[in-house]
Amino acid sequence: MKRITTIQLYILPVFLLLLVSCEDLLLEQPKTVAVENFYNTAEEVETAVNAIYSPLRSTRAEQIAILDAHSDWGYGRGSRAQYNDFAGLNATNINTAGSRWNSFYQAIRNANLVIFNAPNGDNISEEDVNYFIAEAKFLRALSYFDLVRNWAGVPLRTEDNMLEIDLPKSSVSEVYELILSDLEYAETHLNATAKVIGRPTINAAKTLLADVHLSLGNYDQAMEKSKEVIDSNKYSLVPVEEANDFRTDIFGSDLVTSTEEVFYFKYSREIGQGNFMLFILNHPSTGYFNFGGAYAHYSDASNPFYINWEDGDLRKELWDKVDFGLGPNTLVSNKYMELDAVGRSDGGNDLPIYRYAEVLLIFAESSARNANAVTPEALETLNKIKRRAYGLAIDSPSEVDYSFSSGEITEFLDALLQERAYEFIFEGKRWLDLKRVGRAQEMVMKNKGITIADAHYLWPIPLSELNFNGALDPDTDQNPGY
Repeated sequence: MKRITTIQLYILPVFLLLLVSCEDLLLEQPKTVAVENFYNTAEEVETAVNAIYSPLRSTRAEQIAILDAHSDWGYGRGSRAQYNDFAGLNATNINTAGSRWNSFYQAIRNANLVIFNAPNGDNISEEDVNYFIAEAKFLRALSYFDLVRNWAGVPLRTEDNMLEIDLPKSSVSEVYELILSDLEYAETHLNATAKVIGRPTINAAKTLLADVHLSLGNYDQAMEKSKEVIDSNKYSLVPVEEANDFRTDIFGSDLVTSTEEVFYFKYSREIGQGNFMLFILNHPSTGYFNFGGAYAHYSDASNPFYINWEDGDLRKELWDKVDFGLGPNTLVSNKYMELDAVGRSDGGNDLPIYRYAEVLLIFAESSARNANAVTPEALETLNKIKRRAYGLAIDSPSEVDYSFSSGEITEFLDALLQERAYEFIFEGKRWLDLKRVGRAQEMVMKNKGITIADAHYLWPIPLSELNFNGALDPDTDQNPGY
């Protein structure tokens, strides 16, 4: 078989490499300019950076919905009902997991091209080169963070080996080493204020760093980075008085940004540029989305998760009871509302990757874990989230405040984990949280009465990758249970 040429590998996305033969590639005419004629100006490099966002934006809504169907409160319908079994993935869902894998690696490939080629531009300043590489490394780190938490060890494709087809799996620790290195660079070279709304900033890099350190159990560093974001005084929780304020003032389709936005994927009411999440979640009867909905993901009012949720918490009102054949206790989310979309996949709502609420909760958890005690700062930070949830003044003590002594660290962490669950519904956090703290089996058994099969903790490496990458052995490199 003939090898793919360097220029063709620069131009063609990874998924095409998987779908067509090498012979076909050699006959294909390049569809865009050659690399030596690109990456020469800031405008050209920025165009290349934009290409990193496309696969991530296109897969994010699906990624969130799938992760939350894995949780102790979420359910999938139709082909997605199989997630509720916690027995691993069937053939249909193995394929969809493979699609998400391809999207992450397409973004990584596009980031690698920027990182490799931007320094060679002949009409671009060093400052711009550093900035765009930082943006590319931030997005590459975000992609690998998704990969390592859902697939564990994966092939580590970087600007140094992007012409190599056959790459073995790197260990989980090696993947995290690259993530941390990329984010430390991003933290140094990104801007304090976004050039354009939706671009990552220094504080976005610090927040992602804090989350990565929290996942690794580096609580002192997670505390340090989240505190730096807090101390920047650039963010604040958006106050609410009623449930609809969440829908309009924090997640609204007409919002450009808010004081709570740290890093979001941005969408608009344009064909091919909108958010598909609304269609995935909505039921036509709710009236919250003008193109009906697939109501493919839902919850259930008979689940202990919902039963034990305190009334008065406005976040609990972001559900509607809709009986579409699964019983009168079926709950459909109305967290994201869009009445002016131009098509079923063109909702204007942005998807939060990191909100200031999460910065606060990362700080509260990491500072308590680091001190092995409930510090006054950790307790007050957690209470800010709870007060807002009840529509109360965020910075004033209230009757809903948690009260823990210094030594009640277990009780505090239990409450914080539950606050994260309520706060980040359909933001893709709960399943990853439960795995991170080692409580997935406990909470799924408590709220769903189901034992989790070992195969369900990780998604399978796609067959296309195993066939394409000669350094992977399907018998030894595949994840358990597949």
